[in-house]
Amino acid sequence: MKTIFNLFDFTQKVNYRNEILAGLTVAMTMMPESLSFAILAGFPPLVGLYAAFIMGLVTAILGGRPGLISGGAGATAVVLIALMQSNGIAYVFAAVALAGSLQILVGVFKLGKFIRLVPQPVMYGFVNGLAVIIFMAQLEQFKTNAGGQMAWLSGGPLWIMAGLVALTIGIVWLTPKITKAIPPSLVAIVTVFILVLAFGIDTKTVKDIASVSGGFPPFHIPMVPLNFETLGIIFPYALIMAGVGLTEGLLTLNLVDEMTGTRGNSNRECVAQGTANIANGFFFGMGGCPMIAQTLVNLSAGARARLSGIVAALTILLIILFGSPVIERLPMAALTGVMIMVAIGTFEWASFRIINKMPRQDIFVGVLVAVITIWLHNLALAVLIGVIISALVFAWESAKRIRARKYTDDNGVRHYEIYGPLFFGSVAAFNEKFDVKEDPEEVIIDFKDSRVADMSGIDALNKLTERYAREGKKLHLRHLSEDCRQLLRNAASVIEVNILEDPGYRVATEN
Repeated sequence: MKTIFNLFDFTQKVNYRNEILAGLTVAMTMMPESLSFAILAGFPPLVGLYAAFIMGLVTAILGGRPGLISGGAGATAVVLIALMQSNGIAYVFAAVALAGSLQILVGVFKLGKFIRLVPQPVMYGFVNGLAVIIFMAQLEQFKTNAGGQMAWLSGGPLWIMAGLVALTIGIVWLTPKITKAIPPSLVAIVTVFILVLAFGIDTKTVKDIASVSGGFPPFHIPMVPLNFETLGIIFPYALIMAGVGLTEGLLTLNLVDEMTGTRGNSNRECVAQGTANIANGFFFGMGGCPMIAQTLVNLSAGARARLSGIVAALTILLIILFGSPVIERLPMAALTGVMIMVAIGTFEWASFRIINKMPRQDIFVGVLVAVITIWLHNLALAVLIGVIISALVFAWESAKRIRARKYTDDNGVRHYEIYGPLFFGSVAAFNEKFDVKEDPEEVIIDFKDSRVADMSGIDALNKLTERYAREGKKLHLRHLSEDCRQLLRNAASVIEVNILEDPGYRVATEN
């Protein structure tokens, strides 16, 4: 029994008041967003709410990060728009279930750790770009449907909307200065809700987006042909959805780790996301992933355990079943104001303070990731491009650091002491260090402060060996680390290098 409690983190100290209030606040902010994303993708509105309930409940219980909130996210919904338009919703559910299976495989094979390869400048760009996206998305609430087209509010409706949003922002900002016992977001939502009802203010409500009334998510098996043709249709979408979901999820997990000073389990989070998406595929959900905005709302409300996520998910289900008449009257201005404050809190303002202390290439990477995130709304692609550019910059800088100290000892032996890694980027500079024709009959290359990192390094050693051999000279490799010697042994069938071990040094080849 103790093992089960530890598995679900039920043994940790829980502030029940904070967790319950945070869960209620998260549910209020998640519902309109999930509805909007479902409508955007062409799904029935309830498909978005079912996704919010299923993702939220499963990941809250099984996930690798207490406090992390998952739901029907826009990043994954956007991936499925083309599939919905071309093949219908049954194929969407099949793709969501397949994406979940792929995510579970990533967790089982412990590949979630590779999120650590994301550099800090990429994280800055990702978070800042996301903050701008969250803010820009709220501007859509200042539009109305006029004759089938979205047009900006004007006149009285615009001033009412702007005033209520400003009031919400003011309450969220002021409440923590008065009391921290109640989440400021919840105080703002309830206050503005009561104000609108009491004075009969005519403003945009949740019902203007879609109805939230329905039943329990029904079980079904996606009605698609079970053949390779179907797999060929859904697999690309499933792969992209799995990748986008895991990228956003693991980056969010890292962000929460930094904010709370604790560490989550990335592989466990992958398995939880996958399990939730499989359940979505069989229970009429559009799938999803962790939602940074709602996670930040949760954390700012003081939640640190799993209970808040469970409360949020169950609240959404209860609203679907019983509470829709009340929730549909909730003013969108209150939710918009809360999300604007989330965007402000999400932005890494510290990045401006340290920008003059950062290397120019890191500034470029951070700005590029933010621009791609805002422009394409594709967080996974933005992060991938940022990581690739950072890796290329690192390789270039490392390649410039390889150098050699040269001297000839009393026995007439020429020594080259190598500093820096020998890999594909540094091969050209490495070859320039040697004067094969002018060197004496015996040459020693000392790798005490270097290492051979890849096949390009092995090939460079092979060609250098051949050059000395053609001149009738002996070349020795000294102080190769065990992993480098193993690398050379593994490549012995590809290149002509023979490693002999003796007390003095390792001999690469002798002629």
